[in-house]
Order: sequence, then C-alpha cells, then structure tokens
Amino acid sequence: MFENSQILITGGTGSFGQAFTKIILERYNPKRLVIYSRDEMKQWDMANKFEHDERIRFFIGDIRDKDRLERAMDGIDYVIHAAATKIVPTAEYNPFECVKTNVNGAMNLIDVCIDKKVKRVVALSTDKASNPVNLYGATKLASDKLFISGNSYSGLSGTKFSVVRYGNVLGSRGSVIPFFMKIVEQGGKKLPITDNRMTRFMITLEEGIELVFQAFNDMVGGEIYIKKIPSMKVTDIALAILPSEEHEVIGIRAGEKLHEQMITAEDSVYTYEYEDYFKILPAIYSWHIDKNRIGNGKKVKDGFVYSSDSNSDWMSIEALNNWIEHNRNTIGEF
Repeated sequence: MFENSQILITGGTGSFGQAFTKIILERYNPKRLVIYSRDEMKQWDMANKFEHDERIRFFIGDIRDKDRLERAMDGIDYVIHAAATKIVPTAEYNPFECVKTNVNGAMNLIDVCIDKKVKRVVALSTDKASNPVNLYGATKLASDKLFISGNSYSGLSGTKFSVVRYGNVLGSRGSVIPFFMKIVEQGGKKLPITDNRMTRFMITLEEGIELVFQAFNDMVGGEIYIKKIPSMKVTDIALAILPSEEHEVIGIRAGEKLHEQMITAEDSVYTYEYEDYFKILPAIYSWHIDKNRIGNGKKVKDGFVYSSDSNSDWMSIEALNNWIEHNRNTIGEF
C-alpha cells in the first residue's frame, strides 16, 4: 500500500511523527513523505536527524489554515492526522485555541482530503476522548465524530476515514516517565503524585504505529481502533524510577481523571473484539452491523467498559524497569 506512495503527517515533528517516519522509510520506501507542522525549529532538527533524506518534504503550516493544507495535500495518497493541542491544563486555560486546532482543524483536514481525493486517512485519538471530563478530551471526541462522519459525505472522492485511540505513550516527550527521570537526575528525593489511586493505560510508540498500520490495512471507513494494552498505577511508575515510599501527593490537576477509559458502556453496543485490539463501529447508517466492517470480530457484552482501573492486563514495576533499561537513550527524545 505505502510502497512508492505519497504520505502526509500533520503534526509530523511530534513524538508519533518522528517514530512513524523512521519506520515507514525503512519498511515501505514511500515516494514522498510530507511533514506538515508549524514549528520551523523542530522541522530543522528533524531534517538533520534524518540526514536530509530526499524522500521527506517539510511544509510549515497550521491545520487551522485551510488554504495551506490544500497546497500541501497535492498528490497525497494517505494522511495520518497527529496534530493537536494535547496538554490537558493548557487546553483548560486556553479553550478557544484548543477548539480552533482540535475541532476546526479537523474539519479543515476532512474537507481538504475529500477535495484532493486522498485515499485513506487515519486520525490519532486518545483515551481522554472516551467519556471526557476535560476540554482536550471533549475536543478529541468531537474530532473523532467528525472523522467518522466524513465517510458519509466523501462521495465520489472515495476517501475513507478511521480513528485509532490509545493511552499514554511510554517515554514520549513531555510524558510522566521523562518528567520523573529529570527530577531524579536533578537530585530530587520525592516525586509528585497527583493521587495514589490513579491508573493509566500504557503503550509504546512502536505499538501505536503498528495500530495505525492495522487501521490502514483493515479500514472500510468509520472505525475506531483500540489496542489492547496494559494499565499501570502511577505510584508504581514512580517506584520504578525512584524506589521510595516518600513520594509527595500534590492533588489532581485541572481536568484530570483518576482512571482513563477507551470504551464506554454506551460504546459496547457497537464494539467488537479481535485478538489484540477492539473496534468500535459507527452507529450511523447501521454501519455497526456491516459484515465487511465486523470481519472476524466477536461482539463484546453489552455494558462492557475498557478502563485502566478494571483492565485485566497490568504492567509490573519490573517490566517498566526493563523497558526503561532498553530505551534509556531515547526516552524523552520523541
């Protein structure tokens, strides 16, 4: 599918974009890979990192700017939408800006992909879009709905849209693991814990990328793909990095949840289970009973909830330590 193709990644200088770029250039040899983002310094750093590979093209642009998107999308076959305002407190204190990027930007991208007859689009989502309590999650839920509905008006362009949803990416730039490690490196004796009960889903960048490939290969249009991944207690993350019982509880930040969900009880009516992932099918147009979309999936029980606190799969402190040991040189880099 991707061999000699033309691909565009919005927010392509971020954690996902840089890791995806490395893998797809090695595995598929696309004709052109367009990195679309608004930070010129990150683009310059990324170009140097990839030794100015001629297959990579950099476009300075914002997904809020529809005209610029139209220019960047010429000849593009496949799009991965990774651009977003993602930091929960930032979104809470800058709500208008969050909506402009995560909702208006999604609408711009959908319209341009249809107009330019892009073949397939996969949008990255988050566990915070499931039963959202913060603005970031609410805007990503709206974005998910927009991409799903995009399939109903793509018309003769034939553009297909799907979504992948996953949890916290292990070791990604700005995430809790490099944050804790930096405190320890600076001589800190205590780590800040928001709440001792807090749990989170954990996924590696490589697993997230494989889920995107799964979506591209499987999609009919309108599906939300959810990787089966382990949960972990935030207190265990802290103990893995600094074995101490003296960590400081500082309280939940604005917009934070104790536990994250990726499938709600209401979603269960439209959800099917596969070997290593779930798929929420769209409720519109009876697409949730379409055999092509269901494939070999098994319907989950009504009322099923996929939540980080009731997950059957848990990551141990030992497993996290092993992961850190094998990835120490790249933690916080992407």
